[in-house]
Amino acid sequence: MAKIATTRMELLARRSLLELAWQGYDLLERKRAALMQEMMRVVDTVMADADALQQAADNARFALARAEAVAGKEAIRSAALVTRQELPLQVESVNVMGVKVPRIEQRRISRSMLERGYSITGTSLTLDETATAFEAEIDAIIKMAESELRLKRLVSEIQLTMRRINALKHLLIPRLESERNYIQTVLDERERSDHFRLKMAKRLRERKLSKQPSRSQRAY
Repeated sequence: MAKIATTRMELLARRSLLELAWQGYDLLERKRAALMQEMMRVVDTVMADADALQQAADNARFALARAEAVAGKEAIRSAALVTRQELPLQVESVNVMGVKVPRIEQRRISRSMLERGYSITGTSLTLDETATAFEAEIDAIIKMAESELRLKRLVSEIQLTMRRINALKHLLIPRLESERNYIQTVLDERERSDHFRLKMAKRLRERKLSKQPSRSQRAY
């Protein structure tokens, strides 16, 4: 143990630090419990979003296969080139249980037939169905991405919180308790030693006084 001052002030300081450490430990435990609860809720959301994405992907593949059979691959390729566009996404942070988690702006990808750019009269209805199906899949992908990002951020924060809890529980608090006990032991021993010396001094004084002659004996 590093050399520490064994004084009453140091004892009070260790007690104060130990109390703060336990308060921090309790706060972190409550935070961990709240984060775990939120994580389990997000896990359910991720699983539901994964199922929805799988269903949307299956629908899109089925619609594509039917469009290829009806309109042909060249018609699909031409329509895809015409309807191609950028997909701007805005990601911002929101506060969840004191943790900054990402949120992706939910902007609908679906468009009407007129907005897609290809000729309505010159294309098959299956192309519109395919475009609608793939736009729904993109919506599902964006929703799934947001849920996964939120889950990863919560898991990361839980791991960080657990490391802090373990540091308090297994390192800082035991060290402070050991130092407090050490100072208390030294002070108790010092107090017993001082008390013993006072008793010895008192006995010596009493013996010395008892050996001195009284006034009457001196007068005689």
